[in-house]
Amino acid sequence: MQGRVGDASLRPAMAAPKKRVRIKKPPILFARSQKLIARLERASGAALLTYWMSPSGSVCDSDVVALYEHCRRLRGKSIGLFIKSQGGSGQASLRIINLLRQHAARLDALVPLECASAATMVALGADSIRMGPLAFLTAIDTSLRHELSPSDVDNELVSVSQDELTRVVRLWGSRAKSSDTNPYQALFPHVHPLVIGAVDRASSLSIRLCREILSYHTQQAARAERISRHLNSDYPSHSYPITLREAQRIGLKAVPLDPTVNDLLLELNEVYSEMGQKALTDYDEHNYHNNEVANIIESRDLMVFFQIDKDWHYRKEERRWDPMNDQSSWRRVAREGRRVVESVFHIR
Repeated sequence: MQGRVGDASLRPAMAAPKKRVRIKKPPILFARSQKLIARLERASGAALLTYWMSPSGSVCDSDVVALYEHCRRLRGKSIGLFIKSQGGSGQASLRIINLLRQHAARLDALVPLECASAATMVALGADSIRMGPLAFLTAIDTSLRHELSPSDVDNELVSVSQDELTRVVRLWGSRAKSSDTNPYQALFPHVHPLVIGAVDRASSLSIRLCREILSYHTQQAARAERISRHLNSDYPSHSYPITLREAQRIGLKAVPLDPTVNDLLLELNEVYSEMGQKALTDYDEHNYHNNEVANIIESRDLMVFFQIDKDWHYRKEERRWDPMNDQSSWRRVAREGRRVVESVFHIR
């Protein structure tokens, strides 16, 4: 028998609707962090400003605008700047110091943990660097991820370091025979000439940035030059840990961090680490959503943080992850009277 139009037996089979995936969201622990900031200000005798990054965050230009929100409230005060970061943009570091030195009567860097690379540059601009038992700075030699950089096994661009290039050429020179080719001719098939030029230029820029940052609190040009060159070229590893003793040895204004302040900062770091935990939601083996908090900047009654909010799709044919539906943004949490108000903080 011929079925009627609309007969269920003739309708195409439809897949059952997929269950809506619940996106993982990290907690925003404003109340807990504010209590610790109040205790830290009582213990240190200065206004506290935090500059904290998860491994997914970095020192970047938009941080300057976020910091300005706090500086307007802290103008003329002595500021203790809690820094915890693995680095980022050196040029952003200079802008941050330029901003802070205009608003702070005194600036002290509070370093309980890692303060690496571009974050070390920020610390250089403080009147003192107060370091706890777990604290370390690092070298600031330049590495660069250029559009023409080599790719790794995951088809991602590789950072090329000035120190690595210099060591290759030096090693070649010490072992080469007269019949060997020029070392750069052997390098060019692996590292594009424009990348080598860009890395050399970036290295010169790094030294200049350090000199300029140090000039905000020292007029001794020779001292600033010596420290800048030492941090850029005298360490065998970019991540070499410069502890308190080493920082003092190279001429930085480094002193021990008060134990009470150090313990409170470590407690605050735990709160921020809980906020900055991985927040990945898997849709399937080729798609996931990231909702991680990357950068947190906070002072009394105000927190500004950058939250990643985007999907990632793996392109098998290109062997790389591609971002999609990017809604990442800065967010603002402020205490206004008895209310706590949350909003998007627009920075473009």
